[in-house]
Amino acid sequence: MTDTAMAATALGKRFGRRDSWALRACAFRLPVGRVCAVVGPNGAGKSTLLALAAGLLAPTEGSVTVLGTDPASARARVGYVAQDKPLYPQLTVAETLLVGADLNPARWDAATAERIVSAGELDPKARIRTLSGGQRTRVALALALGKRPELLLLDEPMADLDPLARHELMGTLMAQAAQHGTTIVMSSHVVAELEDSCDHLLLIGGGGVRLAGEIDELLAAHARVSAPADSLEAGALDAHTVVESRVTGRQLTALLRPSGPVADHWRPTAPSLEDLVLAYLRNPQAAPLTPRPPGGGRRMNPTDTPRPPPRGPGCCPGCCACTVPDWPSGPLSSPSSPSPCWRCGARSVTRRPTAGGSTAPASRTGRAVTTRTRSSGTGTCTRTPRSP
Repeated sequence: MTDTAMAATALGKRFGRRDSWALRACAFRLPVGRVCAVVGPNGAGKSTLLALAAGLLAPTEGSVTVLGTDPASARARVGYVAQDKPLYPQLTVAETLLVGADLNPARWDAATAERIVSAGELDPKARIRTLSGGQRTRVALALALGKRPELLLLDEPMADLDPLARHELMGTLMAQAAQHGTTIVMSSHVVAELEDSCDHLLLIGGGGVRLAGEIDELLAAHARVSAPADSLEAGALDAHTVVESRVTGRQLTALLRPSGPVADHWRPTAPSLEDLVLAYLRNPQAAPLTPRPPGGGRRMNPTDTPRPPPRGPGCCPGCCACTVPDWPSGPLSSPSSPSPCWRCGARSVTRRPTAGGSTAPASRTGRAVTTRTRSSGTGTCTRTPRSP
């Protein structure tokens, strides 16, 4: 059984003969059991990516694998809800569920499908063409979840729902992920809701992958800093990867991927997911943060120049639990060199799990969030003094 739900290598899709690429040179890997948010501006290629994964489109270049095989071979184990929720308008709700049962005889879960439909107080005898957009969405989700898929692809699933129905169906999706280990990939523009339910992020912009990875790791790799504009020396931010920088009055605010210690007077704070997504969307020229190359190792920047690891703003001078020892400490270091803490400068750490805790990142599937020892205050560590 594969541990990868979905992966792409140099994936590209072009429509027509002109140089009109919806996706180009996309590469990412999504582990199984994750709830992944696919975000990006209109026309970025989100729907195209999901259609490629569902096997409805063929890539122009590169490849995409689903559940360890090609999309066509995995179709029986994949559920897909398109943005326009295509259903047979002449059928009733009950007949639509019967079609789902006939097409998926070995996997159909009638109780789950009927429960989702009945929660919306839908008349089983009502024809699909008489339903509202939100009601059709509920029927489409009932078909997809009734199939009991291993991978569920949802293209803007909540756009037609009222807030109460959105909250209820999101809870149903999280329960599905927690109970059956279903991997869920859904595109959405409501970033605030995604932060509460998703643990993996795929940000697409300009037809390419801008951000990809675990949400907690991406947030820990960035810091929002604020300082009086006249207090910064010329080029003070050049040592870091600047995603966004703005000056309002006399105050400078920036979102960084720190590549070393950050001055205390910059007042570093942790960004929210919405801060992170909006910063990258507003600045398409910002350097992307892409997955680690196959075989492990650290992430590389677009010029393939090794940099020290980013440090999360939760690290305090007395705790280096966020340090990742296998990252290099400078441009010419070997991968085995210890890396300094972004703030206190310690060269290496010894991670010690807390009682009842683990140093491995915990899954947020089903909102069962556990403590992570890499965050400040949740673990202990010892520091090795910097070598002279």
